[in-house]
Amino acid sequence: MTLGIWQALYLPMESALRLFFFYSRFPSRCSRSSSGLPTQLTDMFLPLNGELLLAPGAGFAAFDGSWDAGCGSGTVLRFADAEQRSWFDPALWQDVSPAGDQEPAGHIFSVDEERVPCQYDDVIFQPETSFRVNLDSSRQAIRLRSISLMGQELSSAEAWAEYLGGPSAPRQFHGNGTLQVTGTRCPHSSGCACGNTQDGHRICASLLGAAGCPALPCQSPLRPLGHCCGVCGAVVTLDFTPDFDLQKYQDRVVRAWLSLPKYEGVQMAISKVHRAQTFLGLLPRGSTPVIQIVLVDGGAGEQAGTAAQQLAADVVGDIAQHGEALGISSSRMEVATGSTLSGQAGSRAARRIAAGTVLGLLSGLLVLGGVLFLFRKGKLRPCPLRLPCLRDQEEDPASPEPASDKGFDNPMFDVEPLDAGSVEEAPQELAPKAPPMFYLNPLYDPSETET
Repeated sequence: MTLGIWQALYLPMESALRLFFFYSRFPSRCSRSSSGLPTQLTDMFLPLNGELLLAPGAGFAAFDGSWDAGCGSGTVLRFADAEQRSWFDPALWQDVSPAGDQEPAGHIFSVDEERVPCQYDDVIFQPETSFRVNLDSSRQAIRLRSISLMGQELSSAEAWAEYLGGPSAPRQFHGNGTLQVTGTRCPHSSGCACGNTQDGHRICASLLGAAGCPALPCQSPLRPLGHCCGVCGAVVTLDFTPDFDLQKYQDRVVRAWLSLPKYEGVQMAISKVHRAQTFLGLLPRGSTPVIQIVLVDGGAGEQAGTAAQQLAADVVGDIAQHGEALGISSSRMEVATGSTLSGQAGSRAARRIAAGTVLGLLSGLLVLGGVLFLFRKGKLRPCPLRLPCLRDQEEDPASPEPASDKGFDNPMFDVEPLDAGSVEEAPQELAPKAPPMFYLNPLYDPSETET
């Protein structure tokens, strides 16, 4: 029997009364106790819509016997309510190796959104066990590569649809979401995003409950993408090229640094995430894939995050030397430690520069908008710019050509000749003070006069 299915968290004794209430609808697995002896109960009440899964060789036997008086008068035990078991509860999942063994806790951990099965993961429900899980989701379909049930692996949409049509699936899965089995692996060597971002709030609610995030010793904790709470340590963000290989780079970091004694206790989470992009820091405009490396350590007080900070500096320095060969085009580092705000100085300076740039652009746009508004209201008018017009100057009667003019008449421009009397009667003050202007005749060829 399993302790987790009982509200009292201990196995029922022989004198206990076991109740299967209809509202729980929890399929149970009955077998011999851990001592190898049959489990004896005084009474059992079964629901009308439940099922019992019996292990090989298990069975029921009804008899009118006595029980050990040392157990007392007995208690009423109930199955724990299985309706609240959510698919997006990280506490219900464990990472296992390809052989099915649980992965030991080591240098690698996962951000919270990736502690729930991702879209290219294989999901295994242990054989000869029973479960019921709530699939409420913000997505229409929860994508998986494959799912194993009752010892059978289902890795195609057809096989999964056939299982859903059977009698067990409605008792095992409920809620507004559905599982979609694709049978495909991640096609990129740089990795694939997990795909649980839309249900990140469900993951954090299941993980944290009403307690919320714990207090941290660092001044300004970092908030990695896909993680529910802040961390003390470092976050390194990589821009990559098509040559980048996520698994090979993870192995490189583990061999080169995490295996060193000075980095004992440092853990790393590395994965592909989608970083939101904005216009002027305000308007969203899509997202771009990046590689996120989260480094944390077990330091306390002022030492919190210092080992992770040093490892991040080593990683960034290695990228500066070998980044092109590794398929990494650029890197950025953010740090939060338990010491005074020195760890955040660089990132805060960058934020101030970015904020100043954004404010400058916004100020310029506001000034331009104000000028345009005043112009449309008629408060501002453009200053007229008058360029000299050759035609106007030639048609000006107050600008007669002097007698010494050596220019030529333009036969293409018809101007009435002025008589001498009109010139003499013109006021003296209207006479031009500037030197006379000469105009070249485009129809005149100087070579003809020379002949």
